[in-house]
Formats: sequence, structure tokens, C-alpha cells
Amino acid sequence: MTWIYLSPHLDDAALSCGGLIAQQTLAGEGVEIWTICAGDPPPGPFSPFAEELHSRWQSGKEAVALRRQEDLVACARLSTTCRHLPVPDCIYRQAGQDYWGHSDPAPPGSHQEPTPFLYPDQEAIFAALHPLEDGLVRRLTLKLREMLPSDAELVCPLTLGGHVDHQLTRQAAESLGLPLWYYADYPYVIQHYDQIEAIEASDWLRQRFSVSLAALQAWIQAVAAHQSQISTFWPDVAAMEAAIAAYHDHFGGAVLWKKG
Repeated sequence: MTWIYLSPHLDDAALSCGGLIAQQTLAGEGVEIWTICAGDPPPGPFSPFAEELHSRWQSGKEAVALRRQEDLVACARLSTTCRHLPVPDCIYRQAGQDYWGHSDPAPPGSHQEPTPFLYPDQEAIFAALHPLEDGLVRRLTLKLREMLPSDAELVCPLTLGGHVDHQLTRQAAESLGLPLWYYADYPYVIQHYDQIEAIEASDWLRQRFSVSLAALQAWIQAVAAHQSQISTFWPDVAAMEAAIAAYHDHFGGAVLWKKG
């Protein structure tokens, strides 16, 4: 059996499930993290929103390459393997793009006007998936079906907070028609515990897993490896460490959910 965690971005699995992943690998279980939106962006120019994020991350145009390197370190600290899929982060996506090498090249000498960015600001990335990405959901589902081993225990985000890349990941996972585990999207869950309560008031099943001190420390160290993203959620690493510990204590370990 292989546990496969679908991570919308290059830090989501570490943030949300790092303690459980570390506990599983310490127990000798097979675990992999597959990041959906880990692909290189188009050459540019980037949207003002993307440039603003690059500045905050102190990464410039090398943001994605830097984040993939951070993820390799994080996965090593969790003793798991990783797979990076070619879909770019939503902040880079434009209409008409294909991320698996099937796009037709432009004729020599032709000029193509840049297409608008589908998610040009903070509001857009927490709205609905753009209608032009229906095909992306279908293509991603097909690719996941091709890659998944027959013994996979598949884990995907609940999409708490509603980020479009989390929606993309969950829609593709559910389109597979396979049994799924779900994890709470941390740290978005902190503002959405009411949604967890609503899930548990229905027929969803909660499974709690113990997380040892060693696994908790590996979780914290894995999140710390995503250095460029710390400022997105916390003022410094010490605040992150305290927040992860408090989140662990809230659930008394790690929790996954299944539909009843």
C-alpha cells in the first residue's frame, strides 16, 4: 500500500499533513507527495499580482524553481518521495494553455497577443474555478488515473478556504471515482472550523492518528523548509513552530476524513 497525498501547491501537504506523513514513514509505510501546481510558468510577462508575490517571496522570476527546491528539502525531512506535476500555479495560468506538451506551435513569423490571466488578483484565487479550466480538470484526472498505482490510498484537500488550486485538485481527485481520504487545508482551516463541524454533522467519518514528538518535529522542520512561504502566514519561523504545535494539540494528533 502506498499513501499518496495530493498537494495543490509545493507546501500544502507539508503544512496540512506533515505530522501524519512523518509518522507513517517512521512506521515504514510507503508515502508519496504529488504536487499538482508545480509546473514552470510561461515565459512572461507576469501579472502585477504575480510580481507582487514574487517580491514578497524574495524570489523574482525564479520563484517556481526555488519552491521546488524547497519542496525537495521538505520531503527529505519527512522521509517521503515527491512528484511534481506540470500545471503552473493559478497566478500564472492563461487561457488556451496545455501543460503536457500538446499545444500546437505558432507558425513562423506569426504574432500572438498575450491572453489575459485567468486569476489576476487575490479575489480571483478564492473564487470559483474559471470556466475555461473545465478541460484542465478533465486532463488532470486522466493523468492521475494513468499514474496512480493500484494499491494507492489517495488523500486530497477538503478545499477549506476555497483556493482555486485546491478546488482543481479535489475536483480531479473526485472525478477518478476512487475511495478518498480528505485532509483539512492548513492554515485555512483555522478560519473554517465551522465547515469541519458541518462535515462531521453529516455522514462523514473522522479518523484520528497519533503523532509522536519525533513526527511533530519533522513536520515543523518540513514546513520550515518552505522558507519563501513563511511570511505568507506568519511573522517568523518561531511563530510558525508555535502555530503548528497548537494545531496538533487542537486535534490531538492528525485527522483525516472519509465520506460515509
